[in-house]
Amino acid sequence: MLQEFTSQQVTALTGITLRQLQWWDERGVVKPERIGHRRVYSMQNVMEMAVISELRRKGFSLQGVRKVMRFLQREFGKGLAEITSRNSDVHLLTDGKRLYLETSARQIVDILKNSSQPILGICLSDAVRQVRAGVFSRKLSTSVTSPAERSRARKVS
Repeated sequence: MLQEFTSQQVTALTGITLRQLQWWDERGVVKPERIGHRRVYSMQNVMEMAVISELRRKGFSLQGVRKVMRFLQREFGKGLAEITSRNSDVHLLTDGKRLYLETSARQIVDILKNSSQPILGICLSDAVRQVRAGVFSRKLSTSVTSPAERSRARKVS
């Protein structure tokens, strides 16, 4: 799989705008590598941005996203991308005050049953799977019809 992604590739994979990428970089939400003036994103960065984007679509403020990221780092010693990169589904549940990160359907049901408030649940793993599928399909399409191969094919003809 590709290990580095340009800003344009990230926007294609995640649906995040170029301006949003720039803003998140400026605010320290996700820090890409720099090659000259270009931002270069790792697969971990892209997966993390996909999860953050999903949280934002579900109504989390940027402060709320940072709270989730700090919670994961504090409780698990890992970031969003590491936790959601496993094969099992990872669900984030919140009642607006408390955060729960669960992989077991039984635990999720117990939290929902015992809650006195509405609970918002998000499957974080889905966002990661969508990015991986997008990277895989892009890799296949570029490996079959890459500009370099088309150029070589024309020279050989």
